[in-house]
Amino acid sequence: METVYIVDDDVTFARGMARLVEAAGWTPRTFLSAAEFLAHRHDAGAACVVLDVRMPGMKGPELHRALLERGVRLPVIFLTGHGDVPTSVDAMKHGAADFLEKPVPSEVLLASIRAALSRDARSRIRDAEQGLLVARLARLSPREREVMRHVVAGRLNKQIAADLGISEKTVKAHRAKVMGKMEARSLAGLVDLCRAAGVAATSEE
Repeated sequence: METVYIVDDDVTFARGMARLVEAAGWTPRTFLSAAEFLAHRHDAGAACVVLDVRMPGMKGPELHRALLERGVRLPVIFLTGHGDVPTSVDAMKHGAADFLEKPVPSEVLLASIRAALSRDARSRIRDAEQGLLVARLARLSPREREVMRHVVAGRLNKQIAADLGISEKTVKAHRAKVMGKMEARSLAGLVDLCRAAGVAATSEE
């Protein structure tokens, strides 16, 4: 389920936006204030926020910063009835997905929402993959991690054995466990996994 959060104090505009979003096949959730949105528990699945810049109380940019501080990385599309270059520049610096001026053509807004939802979906996939990778790394013992760093550096079993003061047979056993626990089918695959996880190889002296 893809959700579009609409945060705008203009009731008529918010309702019209919700109808447009629903007609496009997405699920709209409308909020008339930043505080109301912050109190909401976000739905699962890809989502984005269509956010009015000027609202009573907490303004749109303030809400965006509050979300970032809370670790909420939803793509934000700002809407404004007033051309405000400094605000738009600041919003983009903070990672806003887009900054559109009202009245915005429906096709332009829908295209922006579609891009924002796609961006969030990709981000969620990356986060899920990273989570799986972290879980695999957690399975390794300290010694297995040590051996893995030598392996991805291209060291031979006998070299690793000499470096760590263990037998070559033990190195082979650790190496096999590393491949199994990391679910790597080849050395190249293990190298890619370590790179993605930020695990540095042990440099050869």
